[in-house]
Amino acid sequence: MLSKVKTAARSRAAALALSVAVVAAALFAVTPAAEARTYGYCLTSPGYGYPGDCSYASYRQCRAAASGRLADCIVNPRAAFREPRHRDYRTYGQGW
Repeated sequence: MLSKVKTAARSRAAALALSVAVVAAALFAVTPAAEARTYGYCLTSPGYGYPGDCSYASYRQCRAAASGRLADCIVNPRAAFREPRHRDYRTYGQGW
């Protein structure tokens, strides 16, 4: 009887450890910083919405992915037309 209790406790502990590992992996799998990265080029095709698949850092990478498909590459509008970084209001126009 004691061995059954020990076995059940071990299996519960293993299940708890596994669930903690899965939750930790899910939390750290997609970080906001990784999502926030804006790549420079988008693959556009009739199958994609606007602006398309924007996961290419260079034009060459995008053209290689578009090769042999009904697709084209454009500059990522999120990268090209984003607002410039704002200066600190305390030092604006003072030149130091």
